[in-house]
Amino acid sequence: MSDDISHVRVFGVIGAGQMGGGIAQVAAQAGYEVLLSDASLELAQKGRDKIAKGLDKLVEKGKLAAEERAKIVERIRPVAGPADFGPCDIVIEAATENFELKVKLLAAADAAMKPGAILATNTSSISITKLAAATRRPELVAGMHFMNPVPLMKLCEIVRGVQSSEATVATVTALARKVGKTTILSKDAPGFLVNRILIPLLNEACFALQEGVGAPEDLDTGAKLGLNHPMGPLELADLIGLDTCLAIAEVLHRELGDDKYRPAIVLRNLVAAGWLGRKTGRGFYVYDEKGQKTGRSPI
Repeated sequence: MSDDISHVRVFGVIGAGQMGGGIAQVAAQAGYEVLLSDASLELAQKGRDKIAKGLDKLVEKGKLAAEERAKIVERIRPVAGPADFGPCDIVIEAATENFELKVKLLAAADAAMKPGAILATNTSSISITKLAAATRRPELVAGMHFMNPVPLMKLCEIVRGVQSSEATVATVTALARKVGKTTILSKDAPGFLVNRILIPLLNEACFALQEGVGAPEDLDTGAKLGLNHPMGPLELADLIGLDTCLAIAEVLHRELGDDKYRPAIVLRNLVAAGWLGRKTGRGFYVYDEKGQKTGRSPI
């Protein structure tokens, strides 16, 4: 099993939001050319602009040279969609956690990509095997589950689908390490390794809140000071996005068939209200434009 990645020069990233933008940034920082796509060219350009603003802050703090910042941004080229991925050696899909959407985007990328190019997905819970089966290159499909926020978090969870070849797994593992991540390997099972542990924890915090066992601040402080977690479970859920947490919980519940994975009603209600966490300014907590916590939602 070879981990030679010298042939990889161009990354494609589907989705210019929080996760896709982060993946594009770390790939560009590692010296790769990146084609960044979204639902429109305008959204892809906005994604690159957001990356540039984040890098500006690093320059201001003296953590990044202005010349290097310019090179990183220059390596990221917004494109209109997956049809522009012909030059890519690997494409990483980082769209919303929705099976039908991911299948559509992966199929579009698959049709445009050259033979031998790898198609990866950043899905946090959906079966790699099922996604791979919707492509013409199933042996070249694998999971690369980056953590949020991508530039700061050191882990990338590599997920092997039933069809994933040894060479594909070796390549995506080596690429994840090349962009600065520590890797772990998971079989294709609901939630993989990280979310199989994390989502039940977050969901149980939701149940404790729902049952009036404690206030949000007490639940979060208890996890931070009692378990030595850097963030409390409700704070972390707000950071991840409550819609994403709910989607993963539903996958675990449906695919594993165990009632212990059922999503808490308070989580469902917040998503139904459109209170999805930091990205909407309100979740379990209320946030200002800078993402700073200013209060608690009336739950």
